[in-house]
Amino acid sequence: MATVIMHAVASLDGFIADEHDEVGPLFDWYFNGDRPIETEGEGEAHGPFRVSERSHEYVSSFWNRIGATIQGRHLFDLTNGWEADPPAGEHLLVVSHRPKPEGWHPEADVPFFDDVTAAVEEAKRRAGDRVVAVCAGEVGGEALRLGLVDEVAIDIVPVVFGSGKRYFGSVDAQHLLGDPTTVIQGDRVLHLRYPVLRATGGDAG
Repeated sequence: MATVIMHAVASLDGFIADEHDEVGPLFDWYFNGDRPIETEGEGEAHGPFRVSERSHEYVSSFWNRIGATIQGRHLFDLTNGWEADPPAGEHLLVVSHRPKPEGWHPEADVPFFDDVTAAVEEAKRRAGDRVVAVCAGEVGGEALRLGLVDEVAIDIVPVVFGSGKRYFGSVDAQHLLGDPTTVIQGDRVLHLRYPVLRATGGDAG
């Protein structure tokens, strides 16, 4: 069964972009090393990314386990849905109350859902025994609220934004995470991963 992991790069104070959707130095570490992130067994690079040695082992292992990625409509609009070719994994699914843009990559099997639970269920079916990566923000926060997330993965960059788009979106309930299972110091980034502790006898959180 697929593992659902909420993921994004964030500032030290928990923002994945500023109020104008600018990421500032958040992604600098993706380009400050000499090791390309490659598809396992194929030697094909995941885009132009070149990271440090310590980040390379973690990111390559994580990305090569991803079978499906879920993004929200806001990120879809900002990235144009990565042109139907997500950075990692074979499948992209989008959560949106608006339909897919007319004429957008008609050849691509990129389904749109207006329900987070339905999107996660389909992503798990497509991912098989691999990872479903849910992009952090409003959709990731909703998935966490609904008890659909197994792990939280966050790459912390040493910068303070003060305000902006929150890693956990507008989630305002308390959610308990376990001790980190991954703590890796890269070059200008700290890779962390936490298991989500499920509540017993009721809603998650």
